[in-house]
Amino acid sequence: MSTTVEAAVQEAVEATAVRTLAPEAVRTPAPASVRAPATALALRALRGLRAVALRSAAILALLALWEAAPRLGLVDATFLPPVSEVAKAWWELLGNGQLAEHSKASLARSFGGFGIAVAVAVPLGLLIGWYRPVAALLGPLLEVFRNTAALALLPVFVLLLGIGETSKVSIVVYACVWPILLNTISAVGNADPTLVKLARSMDLSTPKLFQKVILPASVPVIFTGIRLAGAVSILVLVAAEMIGAKAGLGYLINAAQFNFAIPQMYAGIVTISAIGLAFNQLLVTIERRLSTWRVPS
Repeated sequence: MSTTVEAAVQEAVEATAVRTLAPEAVRTPAPASVRAPATALALRALRGLRAVALRSAAILALLALWEAAPRLGLVDATFLPPVSEVAKAWWELLGNGQLAEHSKASLARSFGGFGIAVAVAVPLGLLIGWYRPVAALLGPLLEVFRNTAALALLPVFVLLLGIGETSKVSIVVYACVWPILLNTISAVGNADPTLVKLARSMDLSTPKLFQKVILPASVPVIFTGIRLAGAVSILVLVAAEMIGAKAGLGYLINAAQFNFAIPQMYAGIVTISAIGLAFNQLLVTIERRLSTWRVPS
């Protein structure tokens, strides 16, 4: 009995000592300032996962439908093989080096023509959009060519420039120039007149006016045209590569169709879609870097 009483007294003394020496650690929970960063980080991660799942849902549903439809007999598997067979064909093309070879040829032509179009169309669009006499002079000519499809002029490019690389890059340049040029003209013409008058009242020179006012305000609209041109550069090139090319994704798709290698044909199509998606995402990233001044909505 005495041993039990002594043990109880000893426990009470130890508990009192702990409360006396470290009352904050015993009585006070962790401050909210410590818990808040962890909670905010968890919520941010949860939102990120939710956004990724939402963006991926439609693509996953499409892939599931693509896999199931041929296997269930909803479509002819000869002409639309399951996505698993297409993935297998894509992996084989990657392994034997054909996919890399054709992709490299297409990217060189597409990016080369796209870069030339940006270098030509943006300065020309700034000039036409800023100087009204130039716009009045070139306006009718621009309207004629903007309504002429690039692929309709493909035979003309082939006749004048041959079936080599020059004609393919030139048709890409022609197709990409118009969305960039027209969006640049529109961006400059729709610049806020209040900001322009304010800049002029501060005696800014024309180069400074473009640097400080016109270009920052025009970046979003200009990049809309650039992103459209990025998609056009790949689509037009694929059509051009189907005529007189010996390498490129368009040639790969066309050759696979003639040889009735349907999975390889779809593998080339999927590769083009992936390249277009990656290129568009790159342009979006560049646009955000150049538009850091904008307040997010």
